[in-house]
Amino acid sequence: MTTDTEQPTLTIDELAARAGVTVRTVRFYGTKGLLPPPVIGPRRVGHYGREHLARLALIEELQQQGMTLAAIERYLRQLPPGLSAHDLAVHRAVVASWAPDTVQTMPRAELERRAGRPLTDEEVERLAAMDVVRPANGAFDVDLGLLRLGVRLLDVPLSQEAILAARTVLIDHSRAAAHELSQLLRGEVSQRDARDVKSLSAHMQPLVVQALLTTFQRSLKEELGQWLTGSDTG
Repeated sequence: MTTDTEQPTLTIDELAARAGVTVRTVRFYGTKGLLPPPVIGPRRVGHYGREHLARLALIEELQQQGMTLAAIERYLRQLPPGLSAHDLAVHRAVVASWAPDTVQTMPRAELERRAGRPLTDEEVERLAAMDVVRPANGAFDVDLGLLRLGVRLLDVPLSQEAILAARTVLIDHSRAAAHELSQLLRGEVSQRDARDVKSLSAHMQPLVVQALLTTFQRSLKEELGQWLTGSDTG
């Protein structure tokens, strides 16, 4: 796997295997403009990177939301050019948040395919501790909305205790924000027809999620900047 600053190193076969799709699908997405072209290396071999893998994950998420291929094309055309794998992962997280909780039961092989990599027993135990998977009669109940995030956290150099503590902080503050926002919106729509309220909720949810995400990213950047500045001067 490459980092955002590394040169793409995945062949089309490796990219397809990591993404859990066929080579034919990768080529089809390329012809439709859903994937940027690979970097052509020696012997005219195309090489792909993390951005391609992240874009395939985003396409998969959009499909799971029931979007047609034409709608996915329109969605991707609206994205800013040159998005990094991290930026694409953020977009995928926002898209996933629009849907209700999606838990599916699957065998170990399917779990690893969805995760995009083999998983050791220890890693599966860590995912279970994060409430991403639950053992279920020889298979696993998998929260698909959290799976890729949980897999990414497996490579973060933080202890399991720190990750779980951070999860608790995020859940507590998110619930508090959701409660206050719902109270605010309830006051605005209390006199409206139930169908109007449902329609407003459907339109507001992705907007509110995007606003919260953007605000959190900026706040975290400021906090980390102050922390690093203080560390340098201390």
